Amino acid sequence: MTASLLLAVLASGFIYGITPGPGVLAVFGIGAARGRRAGAGFLCGHLLGDVVWCSTALVAIVGAREIGSSAFDVLGVLSGLYLFWLGLRAIRTRSTGSDAPQGAARQPFWHGILFGLTNPKAYPVAVATFTALLSSRAELLTWSMLPWLILLSFLGGVVAYAILIGVVGARQIRTLYQRHELAITRVCGVMFIGFAINALVHALPGLISNKG
Repeated sequence: MTASLLLAVLASGFIYGITPGPGVLAVFGIGAARGRRAGAGFLCGHLLGDVVWCSTALVAIVGAREIGSSAFDVLGVLSGLYLFWLGLRAIRTRSTGSDAPQGAARQPFWHGILFGLTNPKAYPVAVATFTALLSSRAELLTWSMLPWLILLSFLGGVVAYAILIGVVGARQIRTLYQRHELAITRVCGVMFIGFAINALVHALPGLISNKG
């Protein structure tokens, strides 16, 4: 495994974990109501769902690569279009509070597990994010690497969650995040569009050349 691929997988897990979404909004809601310890408990439980969805996404990505370059390119185009749609929706959003839980969870850890495993957005976002960031290194992906890919994405997610726990525990930063939540969401939307363009730039030439 090359250093660039290692960093790309770590970055994929980190970005997947830290970008605003239902899980991030939920931990800020729980942290605001019950503090850092409850927020950390929720994220520890949520991490199980992340491992499941990221592992499933990586299996799909490596499988598409092993089937052939065309299958991976199709996956890349679909992922790019999905990320572009997510980015546009984030940029155009007006309110981001609807996904936050209503009230604090009495058992944050178990709530995190349930939340992470049942989030309908988790799998498509994981596939899209990992495909976008790994598309330029698709030729390096093999089944033998899968355990390492999963471990590295997990470590990236752990770093992201450690940062979130620190933010949730700091009142000033938490207040700043909540005050500028809309702007942060829109910035992440721009970032998603950037990932989408990267995925399309690497996938479309392959599809065009195969058709030719």
